[in-house]
Amino acid sequence: MTIDRRGLLVAGLAMTAGCTPAPVARPPSTANTEGRPRRVVSLNPCLDVILVQVADRDQIAALSHYAREDYGSTIAPLARTLPFTYETAEEVIALRPDLVLTGRHSSLATRNALDRLKIPAALFGVPDTVAESLAQVREMAAAVGHPERGETLVGRIEAALAAAAPPPGTPPLSALVFMPGGFASGPGTLMDEMMRRAGLINAAGRYGLRRTMNVPLEQVIADPPDVLLSGEPYPGAPSWAERVMEHPALSHLAGGMNRATFPERLLFCGGPVLIQTAAALARARDDALASRR
Repeated sequence: MTIDRRGLLVAGLAMTAGCTPAPVARPPSTANTEGRPRRVVSLNPCLDVILVQVADRDQIAALSHYAREDYGSTIAPLARTLPFTYETAEEVIALRPDLVLTGRHSSLATRNALDRLKIPAALFGVPDTVAESLAQVREMAAAVGHPERGETLVGRIEAALAAAAPPPGTPPLSALVFMPGGFASGPGTLMDEMMRRAGLINAAGRYGLRRTMNVPLEQVIADPPDVLLSGEPYPGAPSWAERVMEHPALSHLAGGMNRATFPERLLFCGGPVLIQTAAALARARDDALASRR
């Protein structure tokens, strides 16, 4: 079964509500004597990535099916060794969890069913800043009973951000990161902050974008950024952004615009994904600067 994770995340659509099961008795608590949940189910791909870093393997009852996708997930090989669900209430209840991690776009029908059955669930939002993302890591680590692992992961993320920062005196470059469908993140988004931390000026701002919006190709051609990043192609389904990257009009742009690949699996999540995101942005910056020497 294939579901377009990228479309769901970019468009910000909640999954369609389906039929819910008849009420059943609440599963008995399986929390251990230390108060840690023994059976944790995650219904969100961004929460999956944090969960595998802060929980014991035998605590993870299931991840979301998105986590298994090579193209869209940073943990696909590991995720394929763990159970998963398609987010239905029936699947989740059958796993007898004592904690379910959900996101704003998790199935509303499933969330309602968990609430009716009094199955403990934690709802997490979408971080708009690095600080919010780090707070989410700490909150999840505490929820699964391993706050110290949250602190360790936060330390790793902060170290990666520091390593990706431009050296003093580095000239700023404008950049645009294309998402599937031709979208880009404007001011006030996590990606915008990550670009600024890497010494890149988000060109989406000068294009008049607010939050995440579509960028017409004509606008990019008329006012090109110094660096244009887009997703990597995959067999049989090139993204809109990849088609833009191959558009012949771009090859005639003046000003030495650099192009770089930015894997789409780095576009949507914070947490430990920020480690790879920071490195990818810094690499694109350094390559663009090197080409100008």
